[in-house]
Amino acid sequence: MLLEVRELDVSYGAVHALDHISLEVNEGEIVTLIGANGAGKSTTLRTISGLVRANRGEIRFDGRPIQRLPSHRVAALGIAHVPEGRKPFANLNVRENLLLGAYRLKGSGRATASMERVFQSFPRLRERLSQPAGTLSGGELQMLAMGRGLMAQPRLLMLDEPSMGLSPILVEEVFAIIREINQAGTTILLVEQNAHMALSVASRAYVLETGRITLAGPASELERDARVRAAYLGG
Repeated sequence: MLLEVRELDVSYGAVHALDHISLEVNEGEIVTLIGANGAGKSTTLRTISGLVRANRGEIRFDGRPIQRLPSHRVAALGIAHVPEGRKPFANLNVRENLLLGAYRLKGSGRATASMERVFQSFPRLRERLSQPAGTLSGGELQMLAMGRGLMAQPRLLMLDEPSMGLSPILVEEVFAIIREINQAGTTILLVEQNAHMALSVASRAYVLETGRITLAGPASELERDARVRAAYLGG
């Protein structure tokens, strides 16, 4: 098992954001968390990556407890977090943004090789290398955010709402790339409000409601579940 979360509890002041949630991600899987806004999906990723401190519970990555590590040490273990909203360094160009994702790789040769692998998934970024990130389209920004995460050659890539704000055609393109990244060997934990797309690429899924996991199982089974269909798939 690559990632194991056990009885994770998180509060923001008086607000109980996560209520003793447990989940697992095996090497090579795509696992998705679905749920409404405010369910705790983003908080789950932020806690795993060390940006939010849990009140209690355990997070283990490749058998090692990481819940007390700062975020830069979590990243150094091989966990890349692509946050909601893309968040590029707008005044830097595409190449500079990508290189920031490779800060922990030693030697320019490794960074160059990593960038070439990113271009295999996102050839459009090669065409935009010298363009300021703040001038990219929404779809290109999402590709840049994912590419920056991949620059570190992570074992686990955590994606937070990659389809947000994109046209239906671009959503299809982004999810096709997510499949390709996974097939190339990267394990993925996906937070996504577009439940149909998320369940179509994932092997397993968890449903999060007001900080609690209410359903879990193979993605294909949850896609057929009447409760999931009614709440997240339009019936």
